[in-house]
Amino acid sequence: MIFIFILSSVFSQEGIISGKILDNKNKLIPNCKIIIKETNKIYFSDEKGNFKTDSIPYGDYTIQFYAELYVVKNEKFQLNQKKLSLEIKLELESMTLKEIEEVKVVKSLNTKGFTLRMRSIDGVMLSQGKKNEVIVLDDVLANKATNSSRQIYSKIPGLNIWESDGAGMQLGIGGRGLSPSRTSNFNTRQNGYDISADALGYPESYYTPPSEAIQEIQLIRGAASLQFGSQFGGLLNFVTKTGNKEKTVELTTRQSIGSFNLWNNFISLGGSHKTWNYYTYYQYKKGDDWRPNSQFNMHVGGINLIKYLNENNLIRIEFTKMYSLSKQPGGLTDVHFKQDASVSLRNRNWFEVDWNLASLSFDHEFSKNSMINTRFFGLLASRKALGFLGEINRVDPLKERDLIWGDFKNFGNETRYLLKYKLFNKSSVLLVGARYYQGNNQSRQGWSNDGDGPDFSYINPDNLEGSSYKFPSKNIAFFAEHIFYITNKLAITPGFRYEYISTKANGSYRETIENLAGTIIFDTNYTDNRVNNRDFLLGGIGINYHFKKWLELYSNFSQNYRSINFTDMQIQNANFKIDPNLKDERGYNFDFGFRGGVLNKLNFDVSVFILSYANRIGTCIKVDEKLYNTYQYRTNISESLTKGVEALVETDLWKVLINDTSDFSFKTFINVSLIDAKYIRSKEKAFENKNVELVPPISYKCGVSFSYKTFSLAFQYSFTQEHFSDATNSEHQANAVNGLIPAYSVMDLSCKWKIKWLQLETGINNLMNEKYFTRRATGYPGPGIMPSLPRNFYLTLQIQI
Repeated sequence: MIFIFILSSVFSQEGIISGKILDNKNKLIPNCKIIIKETNKIYFSDEKGNFKTDSIPYGDYTIQFYAELYVVKNEKFQLNQKKLSLEIKLELESMTLKEIEEVKVVKSLNTKGFTLRMRSIDGVMLSQGKKNEVIVLDDVLANKATNSSRQIYSKIPGLNIWESDGAGMQLGIGGRGLSPSRTSNFNTRQNGYDISADALGYPESYYTPPSEAIQEIQLIRGAASLQFGSQFGGLLNFVTKTGNKEKTVELTTRQSIGSFNLWNNFISLGGSHKTWNYYTYYQYKKGDDWRPNSQFNMHVGGINLIKYLNENNLIRIEFTKMYSLSKQPGGLTDVHFKQDASVSLRNRNWFEVDWNLASLSFDHEFSKNSMINTRFFGLLASRKALGFLGEINRVDPLKERDLIWGDFKNFGNETRYLLKYKLFNKSSVLLVGARYYQGNNQSRQGWSNDGDGPDFSYINPDNLEGSSYKFPSKNIAFFAEHIFYITNKLAITPGFRYEYISTKANGSYRETIENLAGTIIFDTNYTDNRVNNRDFLLGGIGINYHFKKWLELYSNFSQNYRSINFTDMQIQNANFKIDPNLKDERGYNFDFGFRGGVLNKLNFDVSVFILSYANRIGTCIKVDEKLYNTYQYRTNISESLTKGVEALVETDLWKVLINDTSDFSFKTFINVSLIDAKYIRSKEKAFENKNVELVPPISYKCGVSFSYKTFSLAFQYSFTQEHFSDATNSEHQANAVNGLIPAYSVMDLSCKWKIKWLQLETGINNLMNEKYFTRRATGYPGPGIMPSLPRNFYLTLQIQI
């Protein structure tokens, strides 16, 4: 017994690690994150730079020390005494470019499953003082084969998500009451460069990077207007994966099957060799979707090459290709949706997208405190929409189909310079940049044949029945932001952006009117040449204050600007017309909130916001004076004011209540948005005090997830309150383009199990088979109600060697 007691006491010996964190000038560093990798525990240094761990067993440990503006340090220690005292010195960041690329993943270490935030200085990007979120895709349990946006963005407050197709070919999200239409209110980028059709006149994104190829998704709200473009929604940046830095070759293949004949094949190859890093992937996806006339197939491929020339220089080369062809079942009326939402009223509509993106970037480090990045990028793309565009309550006459063909050719350069220096003996960071962007886009509309196949050709290419326009554009911008660290707790970040924009419209359009017998009684061609040059200055300021190591206050005010969509100028559509005197939108975003976390147990971000518009562009209902039918009219409706609360709280109940060193984890999250959006000071009484369209007053998501070692299970519940689809707040129209979008709630269940090189993923989306829709479309892919998928499942097999 004595022997057993002595033996047990030896093996149960524990000690405490304590110490202080200093810089190379022996100044104390507060709020330093200390991570003990073997126990998965996180600690922070106090205001005096001191830290102290809990009692932990004797043994060998690797401890990571991380503080803003300092190089991440990893140290190995042996704990073999009751108290181990350490003195750790950190150096200001003066890394090689290769080390900078590697340290970008530090923010995701030991925070698995929690929503992350960007580093204040991330390469040549500043996020100080801005509301931002980071989604790490490896931590997300979701149907990645279909880019399930309801699951992937479940912890981002304030988003309205459109579900226009079951394959996830196009992303539709809008924040804070902004339209989700192809994510057009965000400045959408991939690895820092634009991927939308035209950043100024047509910012819709027909290409969405496959979630299986993404490392993380970065979101910065409206305060991103100074650095990344003046859009009200902010920045949405997809960061694709890079090659495994510890392997020369790593092969990953993912085979997915699902409901409605879904098949998704994804394969990637990556690795590192000497001074090269590479990552390439290919995805092929096909399926029938759940309604007739909904079959699709899509090819996506990409390559990312990084060459480290030396410690101070690197070159990155990227190319992405996407091609998709899908048949479109059209929308439904309210009556059809209630009776049978699975029917299709169109069998001759098709949609084709061809997207080609290229980027060449160069990074150079002048010294330990200054670096520059310059990035050239270009887009060569097209989108073609073919079919009968008439109102959905009209029967397809089986005559010639409308063909809308858009070609996009643009290129640009964005250059950023970052400088770290001392001002009054305090750390300061300056970012300055310039951008040049030029587009030469074309839009045509006319008749194609009366068949039912994907024949994207005009009957009269030299005399189109609709319109033919060219839209040359040019944008020159200069921007700057500066972080002033006033104290160890307080940082202020002012900034500005100067923009010069030139947009032109050169072309012609044709107007024809038929009588009730179908005879053309009016046929005229109009030529149109417009030039719109303008320049403006935007300003903003952000504030951060750290009360405690676990609590931070942030606030930001930034001006915004959004130019009109020039490709909408003369598109013919019986359901939709555009005000010829449409003006650009102006306004601002304001944020005020608190965020933080307690060790690896709790993460929260609670904020209020105001989004103000002048010349708010929206839709109203008018009656055609000649045909006496109703249509949507897009115009400067009035000013609008959107106010709201956004809150996200996440916690690991197992670590809080039971054991914070266990392999078990039981996480929960709650994501709530309360938004009030009204039209104010309207020129027309019909809009005054009306609700802004496409703004759910309440959206709510919550979920639980359980994991043990390599097994994970997650459940999610989503609720969206009813809201209107037009500015007049009409509840019903015969053509189903206008009206209420009823409240809906959806449940999702996902599971993952990994054994060495093999991984299985499966799940059920829309678990309770909810019948709902998120969108009333004015044109493609409708018009009319676009019903969402019923209950469906998926199964994925991944092999990685």
